[in-house]
Amino acid sequence: MYIKRQAEADFLEMSRFFKVVLVTGARQVGKTTMLKHLADGDDRTYVSLDDDLARTLARQDPRLFFQQYKLPIIIDEVQNAPELFPEIKRIVDESDEYGRIWLTGSQHFNMMKNVQESLAGRIGILKMYSFSKQEADGIEFSSSLDFSFENLQDRQKETKPTDIQDIFDYIWTGGMPRAIEMPDNIRKTYFDAYTNTYLLRDVVDLGGVSDGTKFVRFLRACAALTSEQVNYKTLADTSDISSHTAKKWLSLLEGMGIVYLLQPYANNELKRLAKAPKLYFLDTGYCAALSMWPSKETMMTGPVGGKYFENYVIAELVRELEYGGNQANLTYYRDANAKEIDVFIERGQEIHPLEIKLSASPRRQEVQKFSIIEKTKFNQSFGGIICMTSEPYMIDEKNSMIPANLI
Repeated sequence: MYIKRQAEADFLEMSRFFKVVLVTGARQVGKTTMLKHLADGDDRTYVSLDDDLARTLARQDPRLFFQQYKLPIIIDEVQNAPELFPEIKRIVDESDEYGRIWLTGSQHFNMMKNVQESLAGRIGILKMYSFSKQEADGIEFSSSLDFSFENLQDRQKETKPTDIQDIFDYIWTGGMPRAIEMPDNIRKTYFDAYTNTYLLRDVVDLGGVSDGTKFVRFLRACAALTSEQVNYKTLADTSDISSHTAKKWLSLLEGMGIVYLLQPYANNELKRLAKAPKLYFLDTGYCAALSMWPSKETMMTGPVGGKYFENYVIAELVRELEYGGNQANLTYYRDANAKEIDVFIERGQEIHPLEIKLSASPRRQEVQKFSIIEKTKFNQSFGGIICMTSEPYMIDEKNSMIPANLI
């Protein structure tokens, strides 16, 4: 059964105004399924460049490729044949029609460089992720998230109550379409195959990895450090590689849509701020599988429960801010005295400050830290504490207790 994706509306809008539309994201998050669903009844050709024959033709004779595979078209995993981009440019420059070429691909540096050089001004690019919890639950909010108390109340009416077991069920399984319905033992096999079949092959193709065993060790080290500041030396020592290689490999994982690096807030008025990003996995189920937790309960009730909950919240915010024209700059704040605010969402001249707590009744005093915003050029907007409270309630005129199921 097809599950509606939040990205659909953005994609269709781009297809109306761009001649080419590219959907990027990690393998197996549902990019192809969504495009095939949207093309239903459109008589649109489909071709995957994971196929050896199609890929060879695309690389050796791009013009003949488009004689064999007619427009309108979906080209899957287009990063496998960058030779197509100049021919795509020629085709779209000779036509005034929009949305005839739909592409999917992994958003790594080499592909994006080819896109920017060949198709600037002609292509719309949409990032896509595995299912959010709301998508997996079949819930579609009628309004974008602005963290005002009224907005939170409206969202509360459209979803089910916050429940720690329910949220950790999602954290444990993740949002990969094929993994959602699998029993635990099969899901572990699936994620092992995901690493060996997709990630290792892709990173070898990118030329960044020559030792697969060390790379898998590196992946597991990243999972162990989720929700923490990146420490390249720790990653390197754990994986038996150099710090330079650790930085390069983490950049590869970010470009492939596996991890998200939350950058530290930077401001000239505030000195001695943290400079290292924080590391999160965009699919918590994959992170849990790499960490080899024996059960959901062990993960939820152990010392890492708060880290996985924080990872869940960040990944959900990334999805929320990517879709529906709701983009904003996402950072975190930490100074030399270890004063930390988990999330700053910067929109225009305003900052929405957020704390993340795995608690149903966190301390209201946590929001007092938000006064640091007064020392910046920004204004404090609505914010609060994302937590396990059953319903939103106001802390003060700008801050609320925010149930985790409303993001």
